[in-house]
Amino acid sequence: MALERILEPEVMDSPDEAAAYDQMDHSQVNARFVDDLLAVAPEPGDLLDLGTGTALIPIELCRRHPECRVIAADLSIEMLELARYRLEIAMLTHRIQLAHVDAKKMPFRDGMFDTLMSNSIVHHIPEPRELLREAVRVTRAGGLLFIRDLCRPDSQEELEQLVETYARNESEHARRMFRESLHAALTLAEIRALAAELGFPNESVAMTSDRHWTWSARKEAA
Repeated sequence: MALERILEPEVMDSPDEAAAYDQMDHSQVNARFVDDLLAVAPEPGDLLDLGTGTALIPIELCRRHPECRVIAADLSIEMLELARYRLEIAMLTHRIQLAHVDAKKMPFRDGMFDTLMSNSIVHHIPEPRELLREAVRVTRAGGLLFIRDLCRPDSQEELEQLVETYARNESEHARRMFRESLHAALTLAEIRALAAELGFPNESVAMTSDRHWTWSARKEAA
C-alpha cells in the first residue's frame, strides 16, 4: 500500500524556490522527456507546455525540432521571470511564448493545440482531475496528450532510496523539495483511474522509470 498523499504548495512563487528549482540538474530528465515525446510525435506542431517552470523542456524541444512552436504556461510569476531570461539566452523568444496561466482554468479555446505536454505539474494540484479535464479540452481531436509526473512510492524506505539515488548531490533544500514532491505525487492506480474517468484506457498510463508515470494518448476525433 502506497504512502498517504501529502500535498505541497500548488505554486512555487518565491524567488528562493524558483531559483532553487532552476539550479537543480534537470538535464537528463528533460532530455529523456523530449526523446520520448518525439518518439510518439515526430511532428508535434503547436504545443502547450503546462507547468513549464523555467521553460527548460520547451527550450530543449525547440533546439531539437526546427519547426514546433510552444506556449509555455505556468502559474508562478517568479518561474516565468527566470524562464524569460532562459529564452533570451537560448534566442528562442520567437518560438516560445510565455503565459501566466492557471492550468485548472485556462483561457485557451477548445482544441487549440496539436500537442499538450507537461512534466511534473500533476503532483502540485490538490484535485488533479480539474487540470486533466482542461488538458483534454484544449487538445485538438486526434492531438496528443503527453503528461509525465512522479509516482508516489509504496513506503517511506522506498521514498528515501529515491531521494538518495537521484538527489544525493543536490542541496539539502533541493532534497527536501524532491522528498515533498514524491509524497505529493499520485500512484499509478490513481492516475489511471483519472484517465479512465476522461474516457482513456488504463494502458495509456504506464510506468516509464522507477519514479515516473507517463500518460501518452491521442484524443479521439469527434
